[in-house]
Amino acid sequence: MPFSVTWHNLLKPLESLPADATFRTPLSDRPFRIDELQEHRIIITFRDDSDTTPLSREQFKTLSERVTDATGGFDLGRLPADAEPYATLLSVHPRFGIDTDEDTLTETEEPTTPLVDAPIPSVENDDGGDDDRSEPDVPVYNDALLLTDALERTDPTDLPEVKTATLVDLYTLCSDVQRNADDLRQEIRSVLLDRLTHDQPIAGQFGSVQRTRRRNRALKDDEDVIATLEEAGIGRERLLSVDADKVDDALAVTDVSEEEVYEIDERDYVRKADVDDDTKASRLQGLKDQLAAAEGDDTDELRAEIEALEERIEELTSFKPGQAFHGDDTARDAR
Repeated sequence: MPFSVTWHNLLKPLESLPADATFRTPLSDRPFRIDELQEHRIIITFRDDSDTTPLSREQFKTLSERVTDATGGFDLGRLPADAEPYATLLSVHPRFGIDTDEDTLTETEEPTTPLVDAPIPSVENDDGGDDDRSEPDVPVYNDALLLTDALERTDPTDLPEVKTATLVDLYTLCSDVQRNADDLRQEIRSVLLDRLTHDQPIAGQFGSVQRTRRRNRALKDDEDVIATLEEAGIGRERLLSVDADKVDDALAVTDVSEEEVYEIDERDYVRKADVDDDTKASRLQGLKDQLAAAEGDDTDELRAEIEALEERIEELTSFKPGQAFHGDDTARDAR
């Protein structure tokens, strides 16, 4: 699973904590607070020190990899003292927990208690560890997979250069996806109608919907319409070849109601109220990362990548002390 997802699931509950929430290091029991959450680091201040300490995103990534690889939990005694806050904050993530009896940091599926003097808000884990995923038995799923595969093997941004047969395949798949997606959309709509109230949008992850009402009119039989309007003083000659525009003109100058000359059909439906393009783009990138990570599990290329990764992180006890990246961040801030 890409670390970007893990990082998101760590920052999300931290953002929801009160500003005065106090954390404690697991071994030295040293209290600290978070000053600022940034895209690539977390700034903290120890209670007994006025200077701020930056915690690098990359160091969180390294520690999470060590924890995942460790059998029976990662021994916190292997961490430099300056690196203890990493373990404390990583334990806020719903997938990691500290065992204070064993002094270990472990990847777990069960709820854990972080070392913080404040309640941690519950967060849906987007890492995929708890998701029960299976292949859905709906036509649009297969069509979408085929279309995705076809698009990955074609450059849809340069269609004039695409072969005719390939264009035919793309057009056919797009048509099938559109038709089957609309069938599924209508089934979803019928269920949503029972859960929505007027003017009360309901939000999901990618957008929101709300219930509204569409009003359609259809003229009744011509002779019935003419007879009704003749009784109201509108001559037949004005209504021959009845159409909606002429009838509307007649209604504007009489007391005849719409219901007397129109068959009115009112139906409730679901209207798309908003789309969160940023969330869609972020989720799409996450899915692409997951697919990329899942491809070719048994290939030589993947084994080579794993070996390269092992060389980069080299030895289990080589976790950088805080002093190493403090200097890097100080230099970066100076620039």
